[in-house]
Amino acid sequence: MSSSAEMSDAPPPATVTFGEPWPEFNNGLTYHDQVRTSDSGMTLIEFYSSKHKNSAPLQGWLQRIENGQITIDGIVVTDTKKVLRPGSVLGYHRLPWKESSVPYLLEVLYEDDHLIALNKPSRLQVLPGGLFQQRTVLSQLQWHARKENSSGARHESHPVPVHRLGRGTSGILLCAKTKLAKTRLASYFAEGTADIGGNRSTKPELGEKRNILKKYRALVSGILDEDEVVIKQPIGTLQYPGVAKGFFHTSKPALSIVNVLERDVQGNSTLVQVEIKSGRPHQIRIHLSFIGHPLIGDPLYVTGGQPKCFDSESLDESFAHDGGYRRPVNPVPGDCGYHLHAHQLALIHPMTNK
Repeated sequence: MSSSAEMSDAPPPATVTFGEPWPEFNNGLTYHDQVRTSDSGMTLIEFYSSKHKNSAPLQGWLQRIENGQITIDGIVVTDTKKVLRPGSVLGYHRLPWKESSVPYLLEVLYEDDHLIALNKPSRLQVLPGGLFQQRTVLSQLQWHARKENSSGARHESHPVPVHRLGRGTSGILLCAKTKLAKTRLASYFAEGTADIGGNRSTKPELGEKRNILKKYRALVSGILDEDEVVIKQPIGTLQYPGVAKGFFHTSKPALSIVNVLERDVQGNSTLVQVEIKSGRPHQIRIHLSFIGHPLIGDPLYVTGGQPKCFDSESLDESFAHDGGYRRPVNPVPGDCGYHLHAHQLALIHPMTNK
């Protein structure tokens, strides 16, 4: 399947879309921690100001506790000096906030009783995380399924994405509508990465050793001299200020095959097709920057595959009512702006084997 239809004499099929406008505010979020034996004797404020110092400064956590946003074993506690006991479950309720403006309409590229393929727009996050807890593909899928199920759909479905696309990446996103389809599709996406780790053939054909084929299109900086480039640079994780983790050109096996589609000498850019045999986070962005041709508009990865990573943060005053939040000054892994599109996805159907 492809997110761009081929030309033909037949009239184009009607575009099917769904989506609901986003509520102004989300529902907030509750984070849980369990007190470990090593934390015994710590006060409530000591725990949060040390364990979650990247979320807010000391004054921010004092404000949250005094606001009644912290619970211990389900009971609201406003005493900042409350001594913690091992085994207790702490809860921090983050107040509802207005998430950034993102698209909400999703185009359906293919659908049957077992799976649905969507054309994900750039800037829309797939799964909840960070500042986007409601404005995600998953939310729209759940709302759409709830509406269809309540209207007497032939088969009740609970669709979920079976892989991820970066927030700034557009194109084909595959979702499973049943548990069995989800299990089988997840194995498809995992097998390519496992094959690379096991040093199997770099170019197995679809239906021979692989059940899925993924091709992307990207606009990169500079002119690639070779028509085809095979990149085998490993990819792993690293600590990143203000977020759980970032990604870097080291550690786990990864394989990308890059083919030049068009060279724009005047604009000093190259349009490429990238087939990924593994599925490491940020793989295409890191691999292309590693060979000296980062994606145009990528705010994070520069030539060499090195992220712009500095320990510099600022306090976001727009969340002052909720104690404030620390934000990295420099780009973070989820930032958008780059030109990357999931153009083609071919697979063996998980239920029919066709």
